[in-house]
Amino acid sequence: MGRLSEVRSRLGRVLPGDRRRHALVGPSEDWVERRAFQIEFLRAQGLTPDDRLVDIGCGTLRGGIPLIEYLDAGCYVGIEVRASVLAEGKKELAKYKLGYKRPELILADSLAMVEIDGPPFDVAWAFSVLIHMTDSHLNDCLAFLSEHLSPRGSCFASANIGSRNPSRWAEFPVVWRTLEEYGAAAAAARLTVESLGPLKDLGYSPPGGDQLMLRFARSG
Repeated sequence: MGRLSEVRSRLGRVLPGDRRRHALVGPSEDWVERRAFQIEFLRAQGLTPDDRLVDIGCGTLRGGIPLIEYLDAGCYVGIEVRASVLAEGKKELAKYKLGYKRPELILADSLAMVEIDGPPFDVAWAFSVLIHMTDSHLNDCLAFLSEHLSPRGSCFASANIGSRNPSRWAEFPVVWRTLEEYGAAAAAARLTVESLGPLKDLGYSPPGGDQLMLRFARSG
């Protein structure tokens, strides 16, 4: 990922008062690398400024800030389940003075409850989100993608692949599924899924083990 150092220097300054906010979505010491990876990965996949993007589980806008900065005004939609976390994301938005980009930030308990106006999305992004979804929430997520992705759109999502007993992080489960299980769930939602390989081969080494990057798309 060629511009990681640029993103780190411009958008990766971590002030002491920011660390509590960063810890809401993972280890604060991992913040800068995770922020830089997200924008550079999506740009490497062909993201352009005029693409319409939905950030599923946008959290405190760790990855959202560079995406909002990069995308044209009105092209970013973020969805988050935790009100307190989304409030911190709005503080990040104010910190970087990006309100003029008109991002839409949505609070929702489930993607089944989200109503979106406007054209379909060219790109959906779910970084470290599927790993916290129960089967029911995963099915809601895939149904949302099936309805709101453009015919040529893609959803990129990191996932724990394998068979392990679930654990917990904060108030969420930490879930492992096989690629075949994701394939069956995707097919039920009229989607396809493919693996793009381990995150460590794509520019980021997640703490606590390997994850794969998946790409979902509409079938037929």
